[in-house]
Amino acid sequence: MSDTASATVDPQGEPGGPGEGDERGTVGPRIQSFGRRAGLSQEAAASRAGISTRALRDIERGRARRPRVHTLRSLAATLGLSDDELADLLADARTGPPRDTGRPNLLILGPLVLRRGRTPVPVSSPMLRRLLGLLALKHPEPATQQEITDTLWPSGPPRSHPSLIHTYVTQARRLLAPCGPQDAPLPTVVRSPTGYRLEASRDRTDLGRFDELLARAERLRHAPDPEALYAALAEALRCWRGPVLADADPVLRRHPAAVAADERRVRAALLHADTALLLRRSGEAVPVLADLVNTEPLHEGLHARLILALADSGEQAAALQVFTRLRDRLVEELGIEPGTEMREAQLRVLRRQPPGPHPTAHHTPAHREPARSTEAYRTESHPTEIRRTPADATAAAGPTPPPAQLPSGATTFVGRRPQMRVLDTLVASDPARRPHIAVVVGAPGVGKSALATHWAHARRDRFPDGQLYVDLRGHSPRPALRPGDVLAPFLRALGAPPHALPEHPANEDEAAALYRTLLADKRLLIVLDNARDAEQVRPLLPGARGCTVVITSRSRLAGLVSSDGARRIALDVLDPDEGRQLLGSIAGSCNVAAEEAAARRIVELCGGLPLAIRIAGADLVARNASIAAHSAELAGAGDGVLGRLRIEGDRRSTVRSAFELSYRTLPDEARRMFRLLGQLPGPDLTVDAAAALAGTTPAASAALLACLADAHLVRERAGRFGLDVLLRSYARELIGTDEAHTARRRLVLSRARGPARRDNVQDNCSGSYASSAGSRA
Repeated sequence: MSDTASATVDPQGEPGGPGEGDERGTVGPRIQSFGRRAGLSQEAAASRAGISTRALRDIERGRARRPRVHTLRSLAATLGLSDDELADLLADARTGPPRDTGRPNLLILGPLVLRRGRTPVPVSSPMLRRLLGLLALKHPEPATQQEITDTLWPSGPPRSHPSLIHTYVTQARRLLAPCGPQDAPLPTVVRSPTGYRLEASRDRTDLGRFDELLARAERLRHAPDPEALYAALAEALRCWRGPVLADADPVLRRHPAAVAADERRVRAALLHADTALLLRRSGEAVPVLADLVNTEPLHEGLHARLILALADSGEQAAALQVFTRLRDRLVEELGIEPGTEMREAQLRVLRRQPPGPHPTAHHTPAHREPARSTEAYRTESHPTEIRRTPADATAAAGPTPPPAQLPSGATTFVGRRPQMRVLDTLVASDPARRPHIAVVVGAPGVGKSALATHWAHARRDRFPDGQLYVDLRGHSPRPALRPGDVLAPFLRALGAPPHALPEHPANEDEAAALYRTLLADKRLLIVLDNARDAEQVRPLLPGARGCTVVITSRSRLAGLVSSDGARRIALDVLDPDEGRQLLGSIAGSCNVAAEEAAARRIVELCGGLPLAIRIAGADLVARNASIAAHSAELAGAGDGVLGRLRIEGDRRSTVRSAFELSYRTLPDEARRMFRLLGQLPGPDLTVDAAAALAGTTPAASAALLACLADAHLVRERAGRFGLDVLLRSYARELIGTDEAHTARRRLVLSRARGPARRDNVQDNCSGSYASSAGSRA
């Protein structure tokens, strides 16, 4: 009854799942599922029902288009079907398999294939293949004009690309046009406010079919009967013929939607393998896992499941060969040893402890006593980890579960592709060129923590030994954490005994040494968020290079770059297109596209700062205001725009609070210089002009500007210093009337000292700095 359960392609070579072009209908798969539930082989079920094994196989595989009623009744009695289940089965048999209406199916889980019913439709144009692949990947969401342009012309579009896109869309519509009856909405490509969208039901693409089946399986994860979960997962995995768009260009295979789809396939395969091990059907999981480890050659979770499945099928030698091959590959390519999950799987094979149901339940079919079966080997919330309950005799002596401390990432994340590529060097295949520390720095509210957590979640599979996270509170209303405050919870998460934890600061060095010891042979990610300075994080750096550290800070942390080999990643504000995309992800992309000019104005008034744009978008949603009205309101606020960029009742959701945390850490003289810079009418100034503004020497001015630049409160470019839009508004809020008047008076006096001095000041200040200040005074 299980000869097709583990295959990724059905015996006819078609993607799994009933639908157009699938002669099996729904009777065959349902009888297969009932047979598994009853625990009967194909031969036993056929014999008890009084039919031949070949007849039953024909029914299951859809070759018997309308099975006879008495045959189905005999099978129902043999398989223990209820009256309702039999009635449904007979109704399906009367209806028969769906007729081929000639409606198109777009298949991308493997090489791109377009079928009209069962007939392949040739798509020879590379441009059309790229467009159809992108639209199917994004379905049911639209692909933006920019996405389409980047996919069709990775090296840069021609000038006529808008009209060319329209031509390719027209050709795609012709390919999708059905030849059969048109009694349902036609699959086609439709225009959206931001680009184009594939207009079709979810089952018109194999990715949509897979996602629906995976969602059904997720709903069945905690059901008492694992049989239904297993059947849904097996059917979902039959949708796959290979990696997403296996024959497409790299730019399309690396699209975030393609990467996410491949990750969902891995998640489904891991859950399928765990359920197969639970049901003692390990042999059915082996082909799926063996196919996937070739696609994901360094994924330790897949290899560990394959080892366990092979061992449970009686192939211990093959299981140990899988471990040896992966270990050699990890050492050669990454310079690291296998993680905890792989080592544990190897030990279970060596000790002849393959996973399976509790020994006392071996004589009972799994579906008869689901509670006892699921106790012994249970899949927890994260599908890549196998957690054993106390029913397993080895649980008490088992290792500490890997820490998974990452906070939830931002649900709306845009841009930052260059910075993501730099972070990816932390997991590069060449150990000699792979740094193990990255420092993400930038101004308050620029999105440092969002980038770090987004990347950490996207690459968490590269760190099989877990992820540690801490907010160091370097810029926070609460006191900053000391290294000893962080080491204690980190050591507990790593399984250190209680007596080894530091009790007071005097034990900090000893705790740091133990911390480095526990990390020596691990592949683990450590995220140190919101660091104050280098000294706060140095005791938290592991000694071995197998671990990776990502640090975020408002300071430059130059000491970590010079002394510890850290890779510094500086974040700037978003460009106008990225800012508009972020605003659309919160306030609705259709709304932003309908009022594009007003949306761009909001992004401009927010200075491209992600925190400000998020707050503006949230305020738009809360007040249900038009984008144009909100833009006019912000523009009319002038220097009081910071008062508008806040969310009532949430102190953390204000731009002013983010700036204030950095401003309070400055020395008094640096605070004064920051306030005075708010009086700057031009975009930037030099050290000499700042000295004239503050009434100090150029040397003192240079030191103060360097302090502000280190805190990312001023922007330094080519020896000139300036304030971003919102920081300038904040500086003007802070300065008093007398202090502002005195600064402007100094500029007037510096202009009155003579032509040479006046020319020097004007050259050093953009925007006729001295004359503007004099007129204001």
